[in-house]
Amino acid sequence: MRKKIEHYDVVILGGGAAGLFCAAVAGARGRRVLVLEKANKVGKKILMSGGGRCNFTNLFIEPENFISANPHFCKSALSQYTQWDFIAMVDRHGIDYEERAHGQLFCQNSAQDILKMLVCECEQVDVAICSRCGVESIEVLDNPVSRFSVGFIQGPDKEKSHRSVVCQSLVVATGALSIPTLGGSGIGYDIAARFSLALTQRRAGLVPLMFSDAIKSLCDRLAGVALEVEACCNGQSFTENILFTHRGVSGPVILQISNYWSPGDTVSINLLPHLDVREWLLQSKRKHSQSLLRTLLTQKLPKALVAELQALWWSHEAEQKLGDYSDLRLDAVAGLLENWQLKPSGTEGYRTAEVTLGGVDTVGVSSRTMEANAHDGLFFIGEVLDVSGHLGGYNFQWAWSSGFCAGQYA
Repeated sequence: MRKKIEHYDVVILGGGAAGLFCAAVAGARGRRVLVLEKANKVGKKILMSGGGRCNFTNLFIEPENFISANPHFCKSALSQYTQWDFIAMVDRHGIDYEERAHGQLFCQNSAQDILKMLVCECEQVDVAICSRCGVESIEVLDNPVSRFSVGFIQGPDKEKSHRSVVCQSLVVATGALSIPTLGGSGIGYDIAARFSLALTQRRAGLVPLMFSDAIKSLCDRLAGVALEVEACCNGQSFTENILFTHRGVSGPVILQISNYWSPGDTVSINLLPHLDVREWLLQSKRKHSQSLLRTLLTQKLPKALVAELQALWWSHEAEQKLGDYSDLRLDAVAGLLENWQLKPSGTEGYRTAEVTLGGVDTVGVSSRTMEANAHDGLFFIGEVLDVSGHLGGYNFQWAWSSGFCAGQYA
């Protein structure tokens, strides 16, 4: 049976944050838009984000919050569609939200609010959305009105049907490799390679770190313990919570620093980032000379962590009074507390990574329109590109900004 061929102005591959927003923007221009999503429903990653509350943007969006081999690439999109533009849309839809630490904005009720808003925006401009669609083929046509033919299978296994559409503009918003259970895949990279666009090296980002040495068992014993620390690696530093897990360390500060960590690197942890530890220990020695070091430290750190640190660093002096420590020895302990050197064996990988670092090389893409320089009508947006944001709403803002740019020109 011959496949029925349908005509659209714009076909968007991927019904995530970037794809849905791009569809709404293009549809508002009067374009006939089709969104193809391979999962059984759109926006799955939106729904799980921010603990189900969706950290949809950040008050303090700067290019410095994004990682790319071409750090200037994101500037145009971020200026064309800002966090204030998206916040205005959220306000227009009456969605309640709250500001948390570091300018992060979260839904007060549910991430479902953001997804409903995006779907509503699409419905208002007659965007067609099809789920359970697996792309089979993409062909280039010698026609300026219908440049691409997209073949795909739609439906569950027992009810699959083959369909084919032609379009003037094709937008790749397929996401990346992170969290494959929510639809993450490398199809966007395959499409880029099909059109001879270069790819930068990819790896898991915003991801927990693991250990294979004695620190692994220490972390296992401390699983569930969290505290604010400063983490440093390769000239970058962040101050947020660390969370010990059965496999290693996680929490916001670790996810942030993981973007800058490579195998073989050491991560430095300052366990008391808001304190001059050396001065505090020396003063405490004078004022509380009969106290034990662990007793003093449990005023500032979780008791279970202090017990582990004692076993690591001053087990032979565990019962020694503070007044009996030399200033030199306390100085050494302070150095350990302020610069705990941890050498991860790896990350938890794409299974739990919130983003994929690297992607479609932005050298081949217009920073103004997101269109491939060498292929009229072919656009790449969102996480598939070599642009990754810090934790805190930055990756969603990149989805909105890049989706807006492509939606204006697709």
